[in-house]
Amino acid sequence: MVKNQILLFITLFMISCNGVSQEKRNKEVKIYAVEKTDQEWKEKLPKLSYMVLRKAATEYPFTGKYNNHKVKGTYNCAGCNTLLYKSENKYDSKCGWPSFDRAVESNIEYDVDYKLGYARTELKCNKCGGHLGHIFNDGPKETTGKRHCINSAALNFFPNE
Repeated sequence: MVKNQILLFITLFMISCNGVSQEKRNKEVKIYAVEKTDQEWKEKLPKLSYMVLRKAATEYPFTGKYNNHKVKGTYNCAGCNTLLYKSENKYDSKCGWPSFDRAVESNIEYDVDYKLGYARTELKCNKCGGHLGHIFNDGPKETTGKRHCINSAALNFFPNE
């Protein structure tokens, strides 16, 4: 009896081990308008921008050059120069990163990120696939209620003329 239970347990265990590690993942590979090799991105971008945009790193809070930036203009992708955000949609969320209540929607891609063990909505540049930050539902209620929490290292700023 005990021998049969052990044998059953081992059999079930072995079947369950054939799970995710052995499966081929059929995730679609998106082709972006701006494609570069990893080496080309390393050569093009400053180290922190490379780590944020290409490796989905996060800069330390309150250290980014655009966190308290109040000049009127546009914020473009540091990887491919695509327009992402306008200064009129930037606000001080006091979270330590530049925050916007909306983006130029046609240039943003939404993805799911499980790096912290739970689902978060990741924001990417729709032209080069660069990681920008995440979106949260704790933004200004009088506008969109959204907070696009963005790494300064993922952005270049162009002042209005």
